[in-house]
Amino acid sequence: MSRLLIALFVTAGIGITGCATQQRNAPQPSNPAPTLARPATTAPLSKDAYDVAVRNADAQAKTDKDACASRSGNAKDICLAEASGREKVAKADAEAAYRNTPKAREDARDARAEANYSVAKEKCDDLSGNAKDVCVKEADAALTKAKADAKVDRVTADASQDASAKQAEARQKAEADKRDADYKVAVEKCDALSGSAKSNCISDAKLRFGK
Repeated sequence: MSRLLIALFVTAGIGITGCATQQRNAPQPSNPAPTLARPATTAPLSKDAYDVAVRNADAQAKTDKDACASRSGNAKDICLAEASGREKVAKADAEAAYRNTPKAREDARDARAEANYSVAKEKCDDLSGNAKDVCVKEADAALTKAKADAKVDRVTADASQDASAKQAEARQKAEADKRDADYKVAVEKCDALSGSAKSNCISDAKLRFGK
């Protein structure tokens, strides 16, 4: 596997500990911590590398879900939620690296937030009463905040790209305007000539300025 793919899966390997080795811990009713770390920026993926990443995510998900079979009750639910979350995030990260667009990166962050949310909600089931209610509300809040931040960053990136495009367009127009101005000067100078000399002068001006 290439270093690029290894780097992708390290960043997309998600901070969820594998179900096969995870020790079940009861969630704290205050501040259920995010399970998945925010991915580092990765270099764009080729189509072939993207396809490999998706296949690897599928294979890893099957392994992770099989490892949950020995569990029962809510421990199994948590394990399956983590396995599903890792799969979705790995695929979303691969998609973001392949598409390399602000929207794709936002979608990957949303997938990570939703995976965290699913796991957090399952962990809340180990609680009861007000502690459980608080746990669920905190999970809801974390999801809302994560998606809001992802949207702000995407809109900012879109605006930056739009600004860059407008600047490039303005530069192109400015260059065209300057060429036109220089062409008019050159043609005007040709008026001082006559006959074939004038014709040659005008032809040369058109050639130089792309007219």
